[in-house]
Amino acid sequence: MLIRVEIPIDAPGIDALLRRAFPGEGEARLVHDLREDGLLTLGVVATDDDGQVIGYAAFSPVSVAGEELQWVGLAPLAVDDAWRGQGLGRQLVYEGLDSLNEFGYAAVVTLGDPALYSRLGFEPAARYDLRCRWPDCEAAFQVHRLADDALDGVHGLVEYADHFNRL
Repeated sequence: MLIRVEIPIDAPGIDALLRRAFPGEGEARLVHDLREDGLLTLGVVATDDDGQVIGYAAFSPVSVAGEELQWVGLAPLAVDDAWRGQGLGRQLVYEGLDSLNEFGYAAVVTLGDPALYSRLGFEPAARYDLRCRWPDCEAAFQVHRLADDALDGVHGLVEYADHFNRL
């Protein structure tokens, strides 16, 4: 298995994985549209020994209270059924966080299972008076600081690209 930054030839495999991993085609269309519109900050893929995409994590820009603060959102995260339970999702997230940290990004937000993401260093965003636009997401909305001062004096509505409203 190899974990690396996505390259153009990975796009069909990423699309196929997202269509298998999620009901409908929303996430596959989301990633395609983010990529086409230049809003995919980072895509991390895991490939098997045959080069097939078996895992994927996408990161795209978000704003906080209307400001661009070098923050990104993690979504979607997908692992092929045959590879689940082996820590691949964790490895994809860590690889993404390491790359984003090297590129100077300040923080990452995500909507997901707090039990899972807390093990990856994420904290409840509500603890910092950060919220997202979707109803009933407070418990699932998480933040991970990459820069020590990323959360200092920052609060308010975290806005993802409009593409996320189509899901």
